[in-house]
Amino acid sequence: MNPGWPAGTPNLVRVRHGESEANRDNRFTGWLDPPLTARGIAEARAAGATLAAQGLSVRTAFASPLLRAVASCALVLEALGQAEVRPRLCEALVERDYGELSGMDRDGACERWPPGQVERWRRSYAEAPPGGESLRDTAARVMLGYVREILPAAMRGTTLVVAHRNSLRALVMALDGLSPDEVEDLELPTCAMRLYTLAPDTAVLSQTSLEPNLHAVEGGS
Repeated sequence: MNPGWPAGTPNLVRVRHGESEANRDNRFTGWLDPPLTARGIAEARAAGATLAAQGLSVRTAFASPLLRAVASCALVLEALGQAEVRPRLCEALVERDYGELSGMDRDGACERWPPGQVERWRRSYAEAPPGGESLRDTAARVMLGYVREILPAAMRGTTLVVAHRNSLRALVMALDGLSPDEVEDLELPTCAMRLYTLAPDTAVLSQTSLEPNLHAVEGGS
């Protein structure tokens, strides 16, 4: 176990929310607002337990305003023993808008559009589905929120960010220095986590991938 971090260490912890009902059903979710599954609840608790084992204490928390992110953030903080920390809801972190794909499963989408086109909409950096956002569009608003709200908080102490697959892909692209081609191949499973420690000039000093131990909390309600 890490013995703890000095107060004020500029850490940023990014966590994807736990499994939602739409994730379980393999549906494009976007701005829809399904709740967590029982597995998703267990995943979020496991994420918090993993952070506690690292000796981390959260100073500030940010969450997308969608239910699956808010609930996951609360469960992470509870498992950390910091249920009193109230997450700041950050509109910039909301999931990518999937437009006409929202609510559809992959098979249904591929019946309506060519499968190759559906896959390009899902993975591409620049292509947007009908009525929706591209990852490039998502990155523009995520980075605005990061620079204005999240980064200043992280420079004052450990900051937790709980959001979605695509909004976090956009954030990881910036933090990890990924190209548009590289980010198209990036996968972030539910409750994927990474700890970044920042230098005084806000550059990434170090980063550590963290794996939640789901077996330790399975069966949680």
